[in-house]
Amino acid sequence: MNFRELNAQLGNIDIYLLDQILKGRFEGKSKVLDVGCGEGRNLIYFAREGFDVYGFDQNPSALQMLRYLLKGVRPDFDERKLIEGDAQSLPLPAGYFDIVVSSAVLHFAESVDAFHKQVAELFRVLAPDGILFIRMTSDIGLPDAIENLGSGRYLIPDGSARFLLTRSLIEEIVEKFSWQLIEPVKTTVVDDVRCMTTLVFRKA
Repeated sequence: MNFRELNAQLGNIDIYLLDQILKGRFEGKSKVLDVGCGEGRNLIYFAREGFDVYGFDQNPSALQMLRYLLKGVRPDFDERKLIEGDAQSLPLPAGYFDIVVSSAVLHFAESVDAFHKQVAELFRVLAPDGILFIRMTSDIGLPDAIENLGSGRYLIPDGSARFLLTRSLIEEIVEKFSWQLIEPVKTTVVDDVRCMTTLVFRKA
């Protein structure tokens, strides 16, 4: 398979989510929810591979593009599985999804309370033994040149304002939801102006 064929198969999937696919984390699982799916870069692979895919986003234009893309992959795709709304209240049944993805979304939380509400919803819709993939901006490895804006949000060196994941927040959510971290906490430092941390949990 050449790089063009591989790109057609995988699209622009998050490389850290691809890492979990290659490790076989999702074998035997069928229902996937991407919260903050955008135009679906993390859903196209799953759709091609026959997973039952759902997307949730607050941007109607992005969802419309994703509808178009998914129809190209799966002509019978049910458009009702792409939902517009607020991630703090997912209109979806509890314990329904085997895989929940939240990539580059939670760092837009407006406060610690909003962050916890969103994480609680991810937990609620995840099935027992399900896998939760989170990737977001963090303070782990970030230089000290950040400005505290309050409520868990910071102005970071790349010029953006982000809610930052911290080690204490990781400890809080692991304890609160009895999640099992199945990968070491991994952080990528981007040119000393932003740090992105990846968490992979299994729901006990």
